Amino acid sequence: MTRTALTRDDVLDAAAALVRQLGPQALTMRKLAAELGTAVTSIYWHVGNRESLLDALVERTVHEMGAIRPAGRTPAQRIVSVARRLHRELRERPHLIAMVHERGLTDRMFLPAQQALVHEVHAAGLRGARAAEVVRSVQYQVVGFVLVERNRDRSLLQSPARGELWDTRTAEHDPALARALSRPADPEKLFETSVRALVSALLEPPGRSGETDSHGAARADR
Repeated sequence: MTRTALTRDDVLDAAAALVRQLGPQALTMRKLAAELGTAVTSIYWHVGNRESLLDALVERTVHEMGAIRPAGRTPAQRIVSVARRLHRELRERPHLIAMVHERGLTDRMFLPAQQALVHEVHAAGLRGARAAEVVRSVQYQVVGFVLVERNRDRSLLQSPARGELWDTRTAEHDPALARALSRPADPEKLFETSVRALVSALLEPPGRSGETDSHGAARADR
């Protein structure tokens, strides 16, 4: 039965779902019409041709990525919350993000998240080039982590397996380390640990990381 009261948002929702599941190449007007239970002409009426539809999906993705808002009591907590949300959004819509990149809108897409980071970095007391370094470091950490995750997802079955590579010898006689490295990584926990450590180091007051002990040797903050 033909669907009635179809809206533009209905069309974009269904198109986005198809792209997420199967990639942009699977998005045809005929397939989209079948998913919606309507005629192809109805799809054209709401969104135009396929290129116009893809442009609309890209614009919607850019808009949705702009909805990232910080959470937490301190600047560090709020920066981590932005990184966490950005990581989740990028990971959940790889095909849509690729379409944004192909249309040259990546910088525009990231601008709202960067602005949120700028606000929190200023709240932490940093300005100028140092503040810009923090913003970019957090963004690069998130994007780099997502790329590593995708590469792992697409990688072939490894031989020898991870469990065969790590033993007390390769782990420098640390059996607990060998057991831990033999198990699959927990991406969520690893991301959380790495981004918290990065933010903590980036917001550290100037000079602290260069403190020396009584013998003049550099030491790490404890």
